[in-house]
Amino acid sequence: MEKRKLETCFSPALFEADCHTDSIVVIIDVLRASSAICNAFANGAASIIPVAEIEEAKMYKSKGYLVAAERDGFILDFADFGNSPFNFTKEKVKGKTIVYSTTNGTSLINLTRAAYMTVIGSFLNIGALTEWLIKQDRNVLLVCAGWKNRFNLEDTVCAGAIAKILMESNVFGTICDSTLASIDLWILASPDLHGYIDKSAQRSRLRDKNLDDCIEFCLTPDFTDKIPVMKNGVLVSV
Repeated sequence: MEKRKLETCFSPALFEADCHTDSIVVIIDVLRASSAICNAFANGAASIIPVAEIEEAKMYKSKGYLVAAERDGFILDFADFGNSPFNFTKEKVKGKTIVYSTTNGTSLINLTRAAYMTVIGSFLNIGALTEWLIKQDRNVLLVCAGWKNRFNLEDTVCAGAIAKILMESNVFGTICDSTLASIDLWILASPDLHGYIDKSAQRSRLRDKNLDDCIEFCLTPDFTDKIPVMKNGVLVSV
């Protein structure tokens, strides 16, 4: 049986939309967008509308939508809350549609619209996600949100953790150096994941802004079995 292709992209700047129209694209933004999205669905959110531009988020707010929006970690003045996973509580999000705009993650979601399917990955849903991906008859591309088109450690390590599970299923094969490198990085980091991520640049950014209370949570494996999937421009859970 021919194995399915597994590839990894370290930055949105390296993403080639035309090359992945028949692939499932997994968006990874561990600190904090993909973790927040997974937690929102774990707490009963009905759907999430990702928007890249601030003006678009303001437009939705004027129409009465619940808006989560931040730039560089800070909540925007018109938003209901920012992008800490802890903001997405059952009391706030259960049964609701949330408009979501972040520095890195939501613009990348919109960039992948030409893919066969876009899903959201994190440590929080890694078990359910990988099991689901193995069952699909599609190639997979793991895309790291990074930081303003730059490589980052936490997303790459998470991509490596996902890739290792997929490769061990014997369903996928790879000749992608980025995938192999991400797996190597995960193997290096996994004995002390918290300690390894503690040296990442985004960890320092969040600490400097007193926004680092969710780090441990974002690195928690299998917190939820929810898999956020893009359908008609809106994220829903499968």
